[in-house]
Amino acid sequence: MYILLISLVVGLFVAMLFVNIYFRVKVMKSYRVLVQNRVEFGASHVFSNQKMEEEILPQYPHLTTEIQTFASHLRYSIKMATVLLVLITMFGAILMYYGRG
Repeated sequence: MYILLISLVVGLFVAMLFVNIYFRVKVMKSYRVLVQNRVEFGASHVFSNQKMEEEILPQYPHLTTEIQTFASHLRYSIKMATVLLVLITMFGAILMYYGRG
């Protein structure tokens, strides 16, 4: 049971790590385009689609796709990082629980 749990958590961790790296690369590509075009907005805009559509997108209509792609990839990357944190915690808990026996 110990080997199965460890294998499962390690496999999930590795998979999530690669997905997270993939989306971070996509975030950096979108970010580079936005920096080159001097697009500026805050974290509140990233996490609120309504605020983004009302305040930022009208200022940069030619970059709507890039802005929305950046925001969605950034949100997804943050979710993946959260899942990775949970998996690391589970891995540590399993090691602590079964390490005593």
